[in-house]
Amino acid sequence: MPIIVNVDVMMARRKMSLTELAEKVDLTLANLSILKTGKAKAIRFNTLEALCRALDCQPGDLLEYVPQTESHQLDSI
Repeated sequence: MPIIVNVDVMMARRKMSLTELAEKVDLTLANLSILKTGKAKAIRFNTLEALCRALDCQPGDLLEYVPQTESHQLDSI
């Protein structure tokens, strides 16, 4: 997927644990872990807002678009 989730990067920059962030944004550890590892298929805006507030960052700090290479796109067909 060409969208990369950088929650782990921002957590490291803020020296924040998964448990601490989960408490601040009111998410379960399991759901936050899915998001952190990039396995999430979607994110709600209110969750994104809560993450930005807790990590003192912008949405673009958490989400990154990396285009797939043409050969990688053909492999997935």
